[in-house]
Amino acid sequence: MKRALLLATAILAMPAWSADVEFERLRRAMVDEISADRDGLPAGFAPQVKEAMLRVPRHLFVAPSAQRYAYDNVPLPIGHGQTISQPYIVALMTHVLGLRSGDRVLEIGTGSGYQAAVLAEIVAKVYTIEIVPPLAAEARERLARLGYRNVEVRTGDGYKGWPEQAPFDAIMVTAGADETPAPLLEQLKPGGKLVIPLGPSGNQRLTLTEKRPDGTLRSREIIPVRFVPFTRER
Repeated sequence: MKRALLLATAILAMPAWSADVEFERLRRAMVDEISADRDGLPAGFAPQVKEAMLRVPRHLFVAPSAQRYAYDNVPLPIGHGQTISQPYIVALMTHVLGLRSGDRVLEIGTGSGYQAAVLAEIVAKVYTIEIVPPLAAEARERLARLGYRNVEVRTGDGYKGWPEQAPFDAIMVTAGADETPAPLLEQLKPGGKLVIPLGPSGNQRLTLTEKRPDGTLRSREIIPVRFVPFTRER
């Protein structure tokens, strides 16, 4: 902790260009760390995933007071009881979707917009839904300011998906649910993939569901995870 505080103080004291260089160095170190072999955990992320993680400035998706920790492999609070996911989990969820450059992706749970930015570095269009209005507004402004023109942010209940933009090549849910929302499965293209944390708090499993060309579903569990709960409009 003391080292992180000293590092943050040093970065803040630097000229802007020098701070940017230091943040880039830390970002590269983060990607190297999360790409390393891990006992019992998937690694070897696709090149486009690692390149996206290298391009997105995670420190700009957290509060200034948290920037000192932005490139640690940990989740961070973003207010309103929500978090920005651990970088390893961001990379893993992106990787398992097997994304292509022309894909259209739906994300449920925008948060600060970091995961949407990573997706936007890879695919043609990202539609992302956030139920907490202040977070949605902040993410919309932040993504626009950083030049992500291929991301559209909606404030609303992610359970319903985004039917007028369906079907989607891939869907990502960044909150823990008891079951996969049926509307999201309906909005997934045949041949598409959906990743979601499933199970009660403290016993969630990251689960990948593939919709076969004939419309049938096949699911498999990947790793244990811990996400904030999926919330719905009352």
